[in-house]
Order: sequence, then C-alpha cells, then structure tokens
Amino acid sequence: MANPAPGPLWRRLGWMLAIWLASVLSLGAVAGVIRWWLHH
Repeated sequence: MANPAPGPLWRRLGWMLAIWLASVLSLGAVAGVIRWWLHH
C-alpha cells in the first residue's frame, strides 16, 4: 500500500462534520423556503 492513511483522524472527522453540517443547513434552508412558499 502506497497510502496507508488518507490523513490524520481529526482532519477526516472534521471533513465529515463539515459535510454533515452543510447537508443539515441546506436541508433546513430548503425546508424553510418550502414552508415560506406554502404559507404565502
């Protein structure tokens, strides 16, 4: 194996947290837009 580890554990966890947070925020934004659109 040329690459035993893709990076430090904290960096991989940080990327996973950032991706999760971005998905949660985007889902919340979409839900807010839909809710606003339905109530107007």
